Parts: sequence; C-alpha cells; structure tokens
Amino acid sequence: MSQPKNVLSTHRVFPKIDKVLEFEKALAAHAQKYHTGDVKWRVFEIQSGPDMGGYHITEGPNSWEGLDTRGNLGDEHNTDWHKNVAMYLTDRQSATYAVYEDSLSTVAVGDYSDKIQIDHLYPKIGSADKIRKILAQRKKVWQANGLAVAVYSINASGPAQFSVVIRFKQGLKEKTPGFRKPFKATYEGIFGEDAFEDHVQSIRENTHEIWSELLFIRKDLSSK
Repeated sequence: MSQPKNVLSTHRVFPKIDKVLEFEKALAAHAQKYHTGDVKWRVFEIQSGPDMGGYHITEGPNSWEGLDTRGNLGDEHNTDWHKNVAMYLTDRQSATYAVYEDSLSTVAVGDYSDKIQIDHLYPKIGSADKIRKILAQRKKVWQANGLAVAVYSINASGPAQFSVVIRFKQGLKEKTPGFRKPFKATYEGIFGEDAFEDHVQSIRENTHEIWSELLFIRKDLSSK
C-alpha cells in the first residue's frame, strides 16, 4: 500500500552570533540546490522562547517509506553542508520526526502560513491518549472560531510530545484580544456551562509541561 506523506523531518540549528549573515547565505544556496521535491525545505526563524535565534528547518512532508530510501542525498550534498554551512554553526542542534494528525487538525498538512505559533505539549507517562481526547475537543473549538491549526505527534524524537501549530493566515493580528470569540466562551457554548474548568483540570492532570514560541518563515532561505 502507498503510505501517506504526513511525516515532517525538522532540524534546529543555531549559528554563531557573529556569523549569521554568512550562515544565511550558505543555507539558502544549499537549500535551493539540493532540496527539492520530497526533501524540500521550509526554513523558519525562531522569534521567541528558549530557542530564539535558532533556525527551524522542515523537510517534507514525506512518508516513512520515502524516508527509508532517502539516504544522505549524496557526497556532493554532504560536502556542501559540512564545508559551506556547518562551519558557521554552534554545537547546539536538535532533530525530530513529526507526524501530522489529520483527525486533530483543522487545516491540511500542506496548507501553510508565513507566521506560526508552536505550542509544545508533553503528556505525563501513560496520558498520551487522554491528551488526544483533549485535543479532539479543542479541535471543535478551533473550527468554530475559524482557527487554522495543524497538530503533530512527535515520533522517536525524545519525550512524548504533541506539537500544536497555529497557522496565522491573517498574521499576528489574530492574537489580538477580540479578534475572535474567546476560547472559553466557545468551549462552553459547545460542551456546556462550566465545562471549561473540567477541561483545564484535565490538562493539568495529564501534562507535565507546556511551552510556546513564535516562528516566521524565511522564504529567502527556503527551497524554491
């Protein structure tokens, strides 16, 4: 059976503070020469949170089957990365596989936006299914409020995690109070009066950490 292309590979890198311009020039050249099709890159600059100053590189979406045969893209690709890009980086980096969850999302995997917010949710041990149920409830609210959200489960990449990616189709003005109906009001309109308090309690009981960050696309550094 043909497998769905729903897996994003992400790589976070952090340039030396005095070599940012050289790094960006080298990264853009590398992405546009070697990363097309299933290995296409979208590069984001991290604007806030503990990884501020880093670059979030997403590849794909691909299938697990496609990742089996991806390989390392060849010696020329590797030489260019190590000799022309990596020389400007610090030792700090991270990589993840993120699986798009259609049943929990309100937008398609490829329906992107230029500005995003990633909320990182870490379930307690044994609570992943409960977090899925929580996110399924939240999906109904996101849909009612017209919010574009893509949900990913992080696979084989450290602690269990869900990444909730809010795609700001109209820009950061969507974060302005009053832009859309408050989440709590919409939630209680769907699930009943005082249901929101139970919702918050469930999140409190089943997660051990939640944090957020803003990222902006860098089209000039991404694949063409």
